[in-house]
Amino acid sequence: MEAALSPAGSSGAPVLAAVDWSRPWLQPYAALQQRAHAALRAQPDAAVWQLLNALGECGRSFVPQQALPPGEAYEHFVQRTRSVPTRDSLHDWFNGLVWQRFAHTKARLNALQAGAVAQAGVGAHRGPLRDAITLLDENGAFLAASDAVWQALRQRQWRRLFVDLRGEWRQARLLLFGHALLEKLVQPRKPVTAHVFCLPRALRLVDNTDADVAGQLSAEHLAGKPFVPLPVLGVPGWWKENENFSFYDDSAVFRPARSPEPR
Repeated sequence: MEAALSPAGSSGAPVLAAVDWSRPWLQPYAALQQRAHAALRAQPDAAVWQLLNALGECGRSFVPQQALPPGEAYEHFVQRTRSVPTRDSLHDWFNGLVWQRFAHTKARLNALQAGAVAQAGVGAHRGPLRDAITLLDENGAFLAASDAVWQALRQRQWRRLFVDLRGEWRQARLLLFGHALLEKLVQPRKPVTAHVFCLPRALRLVDNTDADVAGQLSAEHLAGKPFVPLPVLGVPGWWKENENFSFYDDSAVFRPARSPEPR
């Protein structure tokens, strides 16, 4: 899903207008959204890349998509120039927003991607590390929760996870990281699923910083795709329909486990 909302060089206003910022999963990005709207009021014709630059310093600048030279790998360009080619689209808006919120984590993934590209080149076969990085970058989330919540999720015990352990979610924190995932949730649908990376026990019940998260991302661990799928609209407090517990009886969405999940 990469719906371009306006032609290159036009205003980023339609992109911001397409998003319902009251959604609970966007709360970690709320302060950035407020700055973006302030920037748009000051410069109504600003493109998405200009709005992102107005949000503050994240270690990367945002440039028009045309700045990416033909034939150069995107990941290599971002690392070489410390700038991010950006289109006037929801997809690229959320990518930039995640850069602003999780700069260390995005930089870590970019360095791993660029290193893999430098070693193996760009080809049809990405390899396990690049596949995993792409999955996390596009569709990932980070979960900070109790052991009970994590184990129920890992074992796909959906009613235990969301009904029996419902109170535990008041202390849990699910941070959506993937920019394609955030884009999908502009029009929420029950099947929308995140690939969740569980944070270490020592970090689970604290307000994790970007640097803490980035520090967990080793090439060896990521190459094993240590992710567990989670239908995000099942999270208590995120979707009114899940207050009726029959919401979780939909086996097409809340599927049983097929094999042991990574620990």
